[in-house]
Amino acid sequence: MQNANTIAELAIAMPEAIPVLERLGIDYCCNGSRTIQHACNAAGITPDELLQLIPKATTGNATPAWDHAPLPELIRYIIDAHHVYTRDALQRAQALAQKVRAAHGERHQELLVVERLVAELTSDLIPHMLKEEQVLFPYILEPVPMPFFGTVRNPIRMMMLEHETVGEKLAELRELTMDYTVPDDACTSYKVFFNLLLELEADLHQHIHLENNILFPRALELETNERHNAECHCG
Repeated sequence: MQNANTIAELAIAMPEAIPVLERLGIDYCCNGSRTIQHACNAAGITPDELLQLIPKATTGNATPAWDHAPLPELIRYIIDAHHVYTRDALQRAQALAQKVRAAHGERHQELLVVERLVAELTSDLIPHMLKEEQVLFPYILEPVPMPFFGTVRNPIRMMMLEHETVGEKLAELRELTMDYTVPDDACTSYKVFFNLLLELEADLHQHIHLENNILFPRALELETNERHNAECHCG
C-alpha cells in the first residue's frame, strides 16, 4: 500500500482511503500508529480486501494530500476547514441535544448522557482550538529562540493527549447511540441531531489526523533542524 506500514501512513499516502476507513470504523487519527495488519484484523477485514475497497471511495470527499504542503497552507486549512466548522457544529449540536433530550429523554434515557458528552466535547474543544491558534500554530510558523514552553514537544504532547480524550468521547457517543441508530419514534430534530453527530465525528477524525500525523511530526522535525543549525553556527 504505497510503502505504508501503519494505518496513519496509509491515510497520509492515500487520502482517498479515509472515507473507507471511516465506514469500517478504523481509527486512523488517535490510534494511527497501529500496523495496517493489526487495524484490519480488528475490523474483520484483510489488508488486501481493504485495498480493493479504496478505489471505490468517493475521492471528492477525501482529505487532500497535505504531507508535502507548505506549513502555513496546512495550518490555514486546519483553521478554515476544521476549526471554523467544529465551532459551528458544536453550537448546533448543543442546541439539538437539549431539544431532543427534552422531547425524547423520558423514553430514551441515553439522551441524557449524549447531551452531557456533547457539552463535554464543547468544553474540551473550544479552549483546545484556541490554544492551537494563539500559541502552538504561531510558534510553528514563526519559531522564537526561547519559547515559554521550552520545546514544541510540550504543547504537542498536551494537544495529542487532549485529542485522545476527544476520541474516547466520540467512541462513547457511538457506542451509546448504537452507531447513531435512529429509533422508530424519532422526530425530524432527532434525525438531524444524529446526522450532525456523524458528520462532526468524521470531520474530527480528519482534523486530528492532519494534526497528529502530519502537522505535529513536521513541526517537531522543523524545530530539531533549526536548533541543530543554530548550534552549528554557534560552534
